[in-house]
Amino acid sequence: MLILQRKAGESLMIGDDITIQVISVDGTRVRLAISAPDNVPILRTELITATAANRDSAMEEAAPAELLDLLGGVLDHKREGRAPSKTEPPASPERKED
Repeated sequence: MLILQRKAGESLMIGDDITIQVISVDGTRVRLAISAPDNVPILRTELITATAANRDSAMEEAAPAELLDLLGGVLDHKREGRAPSKTEPPASPERKED
């Protein structure tokens, strides 16, 4: 990893066709201008991380019946005025209590 210091208005080149210019420095915020060819993707790492997390979550789908059972248990506990315990299985929606 190369670490450089640049002041506002200064820039650096990556290869022949990518330029990064420091536009401003305000406290801990740095504004950068990046000039690169259209075929070079420029993405913020937090968006890449969020996209990967969403993709992983979408792949871990549960059957609709399982989700309804889980939701039913949560709703039953809310009606009773208590939070479900981690060890107690969720109540099924068909269960009636007196």
